[in-house]
Amino acid sequence: MAITNFIPELWSANILLELQKNLVYGSAVNRDYEGDIANYGDTVHITGIAHISIGDYTAHTDITIEPATDKDAGELVINQSKYFAFEIDDVEKRQAMNNLTAAYSRDAAYKLRDLTDQYLAGLMAAGAKSKLDPISGATATKAYDTIVDLATALDKQSVPDAGRWVIVNPDFYGLLRKDSRFVAGAESAHSTLLNGVVGEAAGMTILKSNNAPAAKGGSASAQTDEGNVIIAGTNAATTFAEQIAKVEATRKEKGFDDIVKGLHLYGAKVVRPEALATVHFKVGK
Repeated sequence: MAITNFIPELWSANILLELQKNLVYGSAVNRDYEGDIANYGDTVHITGIAHISIGDYTAHTDITIEPATDKDAGELVINQSKYFAFEIDDVEKRQAMNNLTAAYSRDAAYKLRDLTDQYLAGLMAAGAKSKLDPISGATATKAYDTIVDLATALDKQSVPDAGRWVIVNPDFYGLLRKDSRFVAGAESAHSTLLNGVVGEAAGMTILKSNNAPAAKGGSASAQTDEGNVIIAGTNAATTFAEQIAKVEATRKEKGFDDIVKGLHLYGAKVVRPEALATVHFKVGK
C-alpha cells in the first residue's frame, strides 16, 4: 500500500468490519445509539418508555386515555479510547509476499476486539440483576443444568424467550460437549457458526469466548477463586456504541517507513439489568 493510495474512510470501515466480525460479547448487545457518537467523552441520553396501564372494560362507559410518557434510562458515555500505531520499513514491505500493512491492520482489529469484549463482559457481569449461587467442582451434567437455571432466572424476570443467549468459557463448553442433551441441540443448531456460536441449549444460543470474566468470591482482602462468570441474557440488556474515529497514514520523517495509526472509541451501558443473569462457575478436576 502506498501512502498516496491511502483512503482513511475505507480503512476505518474495513477495520471496524473486521473488529465487529469477531466480537462475541459485542454481538450480544444492541447498537441503538451508535449513530449519535463522534468523539471521546460524548454522552447520549437514553430514553425509555413508561409502562402502559391496563384497565377493565365495562360496556357503555368511557375508557381512560393516558398519555404515552418516556422515562430517563440513564446516559451512554463514550469513555473508552484505544489506539494502534505501527510502522513498516520500505525494504521489508518489498520483500514480503503479501500486503503487510493490511495484515497488521487486521491484527490491530483483532486486538481491539479482544479489549472491547473484555470491557463488555465485565460491564454485563457487574450489571446483571439475577445472580445465581456460585457452583464449584462442576460436572458435565451440572453445566447443562446451569444453563437451564439461568434460563429460569430470566423467566422469573419476564424476559422474552426470543433472542436469548449464554456466553461460556472453553472449560464450560468442554463439559457441555460431554452431555448428550447439548450434543443433540448442537446438531440442529446453525449450519454456519459465527461470532463464537457453538450450539443451542435450553432455548438459548450458546456462544464461546476466552474473555469470560474471572469470578472472585470472599472479601476484598481475601478473595477466592470461583472460576469464571457465565452470563446469559438478551441483546436488549446492554447498549453499545463504537467508532474507528481516526485512521491516519504518514511517512516517517527520519527513515523510509510507512506509519499507520488509528483510534477506537467506544462505550456501553446496561439499560435493562433484568435481562441479564450470571453465575460463578468453577469446573471440577
